[in-house]
Amino acid sequence: MVEKQELLTQEGYNKLEEELEYLKAVKRKEVAERLKVAISFGDLSENAEYDEAKNEQAKLEEQILKLDEKLRKAVIIDESQIDLNIVTVGSIVKVFDFDFDEEVEYVIVGSAEADPFEGKISNESPVGKALLGARVGETVEVQVPDGVSKFKVLEIRR
Repeated sequence: MVEKQELLTQEGYNKLEEELEYLKAVKRKEVAERLKVAISFGDLSENAEYDEAKNEQAKLEEQILKLDEKLRKAVIIDESQIDLNIVTVGSIVKVFDFDFDEEVEYVIVGSAEADPFEGKISNESPVGKALLGARVGETVEVQVPDGVSKFKVLEIRR
């Protein structure tokens, strides 16, 4: 089976590394301290604080494993290699959104970096997929839950 790669910009990779380091160095100590305090209350069979701390520890370790896995599978996009003639992962693309009658700017990123509130859309999202390979002046149609949305590519940069 082929492993799925995690496409990341250097900025996205650095953010994930920082988050992982924080979870390992700071959060683990905080959770360990909570466990220690909960254990000091005695009788673990009826100790809600202990159960809560153990659950938090399990969630934290799962989060750490997921971040480790993302970083292990990471392929960093070389922004200097981005083709400015077509939309690719790493492109900043300005489009005209016909549904809202306005210009919108998106950064096409890998799924691990996607943050629609910051204008970062995944290359795997419906809009991201539709924009990939498009050129300035082209109009793309995207199947969305409400029907079909249309976007005209106005500018591509990095």
